[in-house]
Amino acid sequence: MTGHTESWSEVGINYGTIGNNLPSPHESIKHIRSMKASRVKLYDCNPEILKELSGTRIQVSIMVRNNEISSIASSQTIADQWVKTNVLAYYPKTLIRIILVGNEVLSYNDQKMWCDLVPAMRKIQHSLRAHNITNIKVGTPFAMDIMHSTFPPSSGTFRSDITATVMLPLLKFLKGTHSFFFIDVYPYFPWSANPNNIHIDQALLKGTFHYTDHVNGLIYTNLLDQMLDSVIFAMTKLGYPDIRLSIAETGWPTAGDANQQGANVHFAATYNRNLVKKIAAKPAIGTPARPGMVIPTFIFALYNENQKSGPGTERNWGLLHADGTPVYNIDLSGNQAAFSSDFVLPVPVGNHNVTHRHRGEAWCVAKAEVDLNALHLALSFACGLCETCGALAPGRECHVPGSNSLTLHASFAFSSYFAKFHNLGATCDFNGLATLTTNNPSHGSCMFPSVTL
Repeated sequence: MTGHTESWSEVGINYGTIGNNLPSPHESIKHIRSMKASRVKLYDCNPEILKELSGTRIQVSIMVRNNEISSIASSQTIADQWVKTNVLAYYPKTLIRIILVGNEVLSYNDQKMWCDLVPAMRKIQHSLRAHNITNIKVGTPFAMDIMHSTFPPSSGTFRSDITATVMLPLLKFLKGTHSFFFIDVYPYFPWSANPNNIHIDQALLKGTFHYTDHVNGLIYTNLLDQMLDSVIFAMTKLGYPDIRLSIAETGWPTAGDANQQGANVHFAATYNRNLVKKIAAKPAIGTPARPGMVIPTFIFALYNENQKSGPGTERNWGLLHADGTPVYNIDLSGNQAAFSSDFVLPVPVGNHNVTHRHRGEAWCVAKAEVDLNALHLALSFACGLCETCGALAPGRECHVPGSNSLTLHASFAFSSYFAKFHNLGATCDFNGLATLTTNNPSHGSCMFPSVTL
């Protein structure tokens, strides 16, 4: 590609705008620059923002809306007009470097749009070449639901219903244009769906756990690399082993509903700071399947989007509040020294699954009449993480002998876990096996840890 002197290693930001009372485009660009973001990704072609970006060194990604794909695919004239309106009007003073055709198109059950996707990309590319523009890449971002298998990474394969009709033509286009395969990758989602089997440190990129893919011997220290490599292996199986990856979206929610564990500022700051350290490293780290690979990455999102529908996490991915103040401090260049353990800004108490707030002590206990095998696994999980279950050892004050002890032991473990981690966003849920109570379950000399709500 042209523009070889431009850096593709720093971290960019997604400019989410589904909210009210958000800062103006002028103020938003000031915020983006203050965080030292090298790129910004728009979900449209907002003319105000594109004008504000004129003359800056910030590289820009613009987007063809999903409802425009089929008309562009049907007519080169329409494609030419789109490029004239949304690219030529600002380029080259505004450093437009990526055109994304659609957003997570294959997540919608619209097979006509699926079939029109690559033809629309070809027509946009043709229009760029007609104007001798060679440093703008054309691609499309997908969610991880394009995958049939992701674990172990070597088993990575695309869904059978899209392989021949979409993925093969797309990969041929990307190879021919030296473009990127754009993927939205959120370790938060697989971890939050299965926290008993995925350690939080793997999701937060801490590098403290190791997993070996026994098919190829590659060693993984985090969930992000596992997810990315599953896509690489899926492309390789279709005969395209060398197409570059770009992370179009990733991040971690800072808040959520009562049953959305792990959505808190502490985890979000940890994930995004570790992400920046990994992506901005020089020389590039890459992944186990592609060591040294540069992975252009966009964090989602600039602002909390307070008008988004859906669960609470949908409105809380921003690095900034809707009024422009920081949720936590972060430097997207990767150059700033490590932040202190208190994350500079106060870390608020996470939400918990309690219907009515009580003033006083509360305990997290096992529900009655639940699956005993699931309860045993949850007990092992809680004790394995909180390291405060020593009182359950035989002969200790909280050990209860006999076949009916599981529920009581699990209640102690759940209370210990919740007491230790509730300020970091942990919930009293354990996959529906636990509940909060204000009735003290302590017995004899066995004192159950509590929290104050």
